[in-house]
Amino acid sequence: MAATPQSFLDLAGIKKLRSGKVREVFDLGKTLLFVATDRLSAFDVILPDPIPHKGAVLNQLSAFWFKRFSKIKNHFVTADFREFPKELQPFRDQLVGRSMIVCKAKPLPVECVVRGYLAGSGWKEYQESQRVCGEKLPSGLHLASQLPKPIFTPATKSEAGHDLNIDWKEYCRILGNKIATRARDLSLQIYAEGRDHAGHRGIIVADTKFEFGIVEDELVLIDECLTPDSSRFWPADQYVVGQSPPSFDKQFVRDYLETLDWNKTPPAPSLPKDVITKTSAKYVEAFERLTSEKLL
Repeated sequence: MAATPQSFLDLAGIKKLRSGKVREVFDLGKTLLFVATDRLSAFDVILPDPIPHKGAVLNQLSAFWFKRFSKIKNHFVTADFREFPKELQPFRDQLVGRSMIVCKAKPLPVECVVRGYLAGSGWKEYQESQRVCGEKLPSGLHLASQLPKPIFTPATKSEAGHDLNIDWKEYCRILGNKIATRARDLSLQIYAEGRDHAGHRGIIVADTKFEFGIVEDELVLIDECLTPDSSRFWPADQYVVGQSPPSFDKQFVRDYLETLDWNKTPPAPSLPKDVITKTSAKYVEAFERLTSEKLL
């Protein structure tokens, strides 16, 4: 498998635009280079311990979906290092398997969340009001209940970085009715196709987040797609209504951190070796199940 990059990656001579919680973004002129690191954040704090192979999973799984959904315009150009420009060739060890080239886009200031099951903040909101993001749901639903049909529950970000659920009216006010409707319809379409594919491989996509941007006046899918970081994946054979199923993501880490006397502010505590190993294995298993491929 590809080498793990340093915590915050620098490529000599290549302009870095930003370092996110997980991804490094570099400017290649007409395109961008996305590099997915092994960093993991929990409760909006970057943890000191990388999760081996996590960045490769996020990158290669996103590439898998972008190619699968090629009829839906997206920003993906290539994840094949052989097709990367010559100025990136000296950085092969840092980039192979965990990087992709994408078109530049103007991101929409809203996250497009689709929920097929009651979990997370949606479950909390339902308990209080029987609604999720303003949408009325049937009574009698339980934790992890499948919804009668997937619902679109957009969110925006506060300055602190937390997702803030918004209703349809506010969502349309931010984007305008035309773009808002198109992004919703695409989100529901991609979710349905991804859910069906995953279901055949023993994985339930409980919910997921998409991001869209504008390229040459067209709406395109950007960022990542149906990964363990942007989605809640549950193993179908362990799914029970009324219980929080185990996830193929960092929930294992969150559960461990909840047992500690930590106030969820930096610096984050170190993770035990077994937590790191099990979390890494969950990410890799999700990739291999969904793609029927081995991780590069």
